[in-house]
Amino acid sequence: MSVSSGSARDLLVGMVSTPSPSGEERTAAERLVDFFEAHDREAWLDEVGNVRAPADDRVLLTSHIDTVPGEIPVRTEDGTLWGRGSVDATGPLCAMACAAVVSHTSFVGVVGEETDSRGAWHLIEDRESPDALINGEPSGWDGVTLGYRGMLAGTYVATSESGHTSRPEPNAIQHAIGWWSRVEERFAPDEDEEWGPVFERVTTKPVEIEGGTDADGLSVSATLDGQFRVPPSMTTEEVREIAEGQLRTDTDAAGTVNWGKPIPPVMESPRTELARAFRVAIRGEDGDPRLLRKTGTSDMNIYASAWDCPMVTYGPGDSDLDHAPDERLDLAEYDRSIAVLTEVADRL
Repeated sequence: MSVSSGSARDLLVGMVSTPSPSGEERTAAERLVDFFEAHDREAWLDEVGNVRAPADDRVLLTSHIDTVPGEIPVRTEDGTLWGRGSVDATGPLCAMACAAVVSHTSFVGVVGEETDSRGAWHLIEDRESPDALINGEPSGWDGVTLGYRGMLAGTYVATSESGHTSRPEPNAIQHAIGWWSRVEERFAPDEDEEWGPVFERVTTKPVEIEGGTDADGLSVSATLDGQFRVPPSMTTEEVREIAEGQLRTDTDAAGTVNWGKPIPPVMESPRTELARAFRVAIRGEDGDPRLLRKTGTSDMNIYASAWDCPMVTYGPGDSDLDHAPDERLDLAEYDRSIAVLTEVADRL
């Protein structure tokens, strides 16, 4: 079955106009189900809220339904669609839905990618591996992403006795700051690494810190949330051990770290049949294929940790506009991405 350019654009505008921040995806998900049913495809919501539209499983097209918060007035101006999610990742999601209908390919729209990736985690537990997987995130219509760094998140927790601020002994807040300072120093790039690609090194980022005297007035508590981005040359376990190694001093005896679920890095080969199909399809649309490595993390990391099949990430849009207040997508690029995805699915 075909999907006209007008119908494809109507789907995109309608989905971008439907708020879908993480945890509130249901209305957008139901709209996506309606699109598949209108094109004679069976589709439903599974128990976590993913949109499932199974078909030919030689290729699985999947992208995320949720967006980050932030209200951007939806408008179309000079061939460009403005709105939250137009790039990350409603544009790729809708392009994949259209390509899935045309090529009769399996499709899943997942929930929660911007928070805990609960949709992707559920998917790898609920179904077998496809023969090949295309994950939807903005790469530009002529770009194909082969690699992502992994992520490890942890929360440092410390408690100390309260005391007058004139006392020289460090309190829990100083313990937390001290631990993170040592962590940053330990992972700081050396002179050679500083000029190399960020993709190839560990980066650290504190994302939240809280501390102060507890309500009972007898103790001081501190928590610090930190994230580590992990290159393919290392494992998340190695990074965790190094970070915990910075705890082992007498002054930090009270501090511990509670770790979240690790997401391993991924680096796919450019020589797979899937990657070759993308290069051919992009050239067929008069493009010059670009092979990319991203310094962030995506659901592709999760799929690669469980499924031994070729995979890439692809989708229209400039990733520099992810989460930005001026997020926008060129509609001609969206159209070309549908053509590329359809050609790749047909080739495979």
